[in-house]
This record gives sequence, structure tokens and C-alpha cells, in this order.
Amino acid sequence: MVTSPPPTPPANGRGVRAALADAASRLAAVSDTPRLDAELLMAHALGATRQHLLLRHLDDPVPDAFAALIDRRLTHEPIAYIIGTRDFWTISLAVGPGVLIPRPDSETLIEAAIEHWPDVAAPLRILDLGTGPGTLLLAALAHWPEAQGLGIDASPEALDYARRNAELLDLADRAAFRIGNWADGVAGDFDLILCNPPYIAADESLPAEVREHEPGAALFAGADGLDDYRIIATQLPRLIAPGGMAAIEIGATQAEAVSALLAAQGLKVAVRRDLAGRDRCVIATP
Repeated sequence: MVTSPPPTPPANGRGVRAALADAASRLAAVSDTPRLDAELLMAHALGATRQHLLLRHLDDPVPDAFAALIDRRLTHEPIAYIIGTRDFWTISLAVGPGVLIPRPDSETLIEAAIEHWPDVAAPLRILDLGTGPGTLLLAALAHWPEAQGLGIDASPEALDYARRNAELLDLADRAAFRIGNWADGVAGDFDLILCNPPYIAADESLPAEVREHEPGAALFAGADGLDDYRIIATQLPRLIAPGGMAAIEIGATQAEAVSALLAAQGLKVAVRRDLAGRDRCVIATP
């Protein structure tokens, strides 16, 4: 009877399983999720998904690239920048230095929009103010296949990523992008307006991976974090179509202040909470 030879042990005497344990121990100094970080970086080094890593590759040799990825994470560089992608809603987005990393909290805006527009076939006209790498606009276009959208951002780097993501997701024929200061120069009625503006006060403390790596222009908004809301609130009434809505992300303590800015422009306002129970989205309607 012919039997297969045993697997060749890793040249360094360790396999992926042991390397993950060691990396997680080291990453605990810079991350609240050290094991997850280690697994995501290992999967990236292997060219595999995290699921396939855990199911099929724990006894493989450690890829040469893994050590350098861990070293980068130890400098507080965000995981999304290291691996070059971040999942959001039902899509995966290319991201890198110069763009705000999509966060699960922002999915609250998509949930609010779907509640307002439950018909997946609705031919919506969508505006995304501060689109970054196309996060909210492309997630919305993926959900409403008959919709068209425009994304505005003040950052050329962010718009480069947004256009690339539209191409990668086969949405470029329905997504246009333009550099601009919020809705200056934008005309027309939009059924759905999405907006995740900077809302962090200038003196607010942030984790090192955010403060040292993500673009400050996408994070900070003056002494009280409300500078950009003051601009956006004055622009929304002329942009929301009859029956339409705007979903605007807020910091967890800003619902009252942002609601007052919108109500002062004659808009009806409601607040939606995220999965953690924090105020996260202000909904404005005509």
C-alpha cells in the first residue's frame, strides 16, 4: 500500500498557527482586536480570505511577507491601509492613505435610506456629499440597480479611489464624481442625499491609528465639530426632491445640535441610532 508522505514542516520551524499566536500577543500593545488583526494580515500575506485561512491554512508555512505586515501594524498603521481594502455594506472598497476608512457605523445611513425607499427598483437620483472612496454612494447604487448618483469631495486623492472603486464594482456607468466644497454649484432635486462630514472637535482625543494616519480634513470640523454641518444645512433645502430625504452621519452627542441646524432651515428631522444604541444619523425631509 502506497501512502502519501507527511507534509514538509515550515523552514522556520513554525507554521501559521504558531505565528498567529505570536503576532496576536505582540499586537495587543497597539490594537483592541489583536487576534483579528493578525488573521487579516496573515490572510492577506497568503492571498486567501480569512475564512479560508482558518479552514485550510493553519498548518501551512508562514509566508515571507507576514513579518513586514505585522511591523507596519505595530506603528499603528490601519489594517485597511495595509491590506488595501475595507468591506462596507455589501461591497468591498479599495482604500489607502489620503482617504477616510469606511466604518460600520456609517451603514446606519444606508439602513435609513432603505427604510425610506424600500423599492429596490426605484430609479433614485442620489447625491453623496463627502464621498471619500465612494463609500455611501457605491453602496447605495449596489442596492438600487436603477439609480444614478453623484459623489462630491474636496480631496483629489479620495476621488481617485472613488472612481477606481466604481470601476471595480462595475458601477462607473451610474456614478459620477466631482471635486467641490459640499454642494456648491450642484443643481437639481435628489431623491436621496447621503453625507458623512467631518464632525470631530479640534481638541478631541483620537486613537493613534486615526490621528496619525487618516486625513485630518475628513475628521475635524472646528472647535465644536459642527462647522461643516452649518454649511450643509443651508444647502439641503434646495436639493431634496419632494418625497426625498437626506441621511447625515453625526457624532454620538451631536443629535440635538445638528437637528436644530436643519430645523432652522425648515426641514423635518428624525434621529436614527446605530447598532450600539448611539445616535448616529439625522434624517432630514422637506
